Amino acid sequence: MPNPTAAILVIGDEILSGRTREANAHHLAGELTRVGIDLKEVRVVADDEAAIIAALNALRATHTHVFTSGGIGPTHDDITSDAVAAAFGVGIGVRADARELLESMFAAKGVAMNEAQLRMARIPDGATLIVNALSGAPGFSIENVHVMAGVPSIFRAMVETLLPRLERGTPRVSREVRFEVGEGRIAERLGALAAEFPDLSIGSYPFAENGIHGTNIVVRGTDPARVAEVVARLEAAR
Repeated sequence: MPNPTAAILVIGDEILSGRTREANAHHLAGELTRVGIDLKEVRVVADDEAAIIAALNALRATHTHVFTSGGIGPTHDDITSDAVAAAFGVGIGVRADARELLESMFAAKGVAMNEAQLRMARIPDGATLIVNALSGAPGFSIENVHVMAGVPSIFRAMVETLLPRLERGTPRVSREVRFEVGEGRIAERLGALAAEFPDLSIGSYPFAENGIHGTNIVVRGTDPARVAEVVARLEAAR
């Protein structure tokens, strides 16, 4: 049976402007590989409700899971929750269990929650909360869409909570072989191997360091024996 598939939708003007370096897709990609969910697409959109809805509807129709990052905070430009509700055609409002999580967080800090902060308890109807021990403010899952914070530390905490409850597949094994020649010198050999082992991913990544122009070949697949066979043949050909 093939592995579940995934897409990541990163939301935020700060990513597109270059003000903030995106880290959440990189982290999630590694975690998905570890549990056997195949990441197929990463998309970035602005803080624009129509753009979020269009991207979300396209991705959720073609992938087992869609993970979003960003836009669920307390400010006016945090519009992801409303966009998700609109994409699914459901209502949205402050939910008691989400409010309780926030109130507990602020009480532990000895401060009162204000109306802006209460926006983080607005959850689309029918969604399941994604709690995190770091900030208390929840994300949520609705059908195959998982909506999480943009702050990297909070995003990672939400991923840790979410992944154990998702359908998993077979983790991919990854091995690397280094050639100290340009990829043009080995391209024909790699093409033949790729044709012979269509179930594996064989990637070619050139590098230049200390005066050496070489190529790292990365072999990935769900069958460790098949990966090892290709690696052995590459190593024998160096």
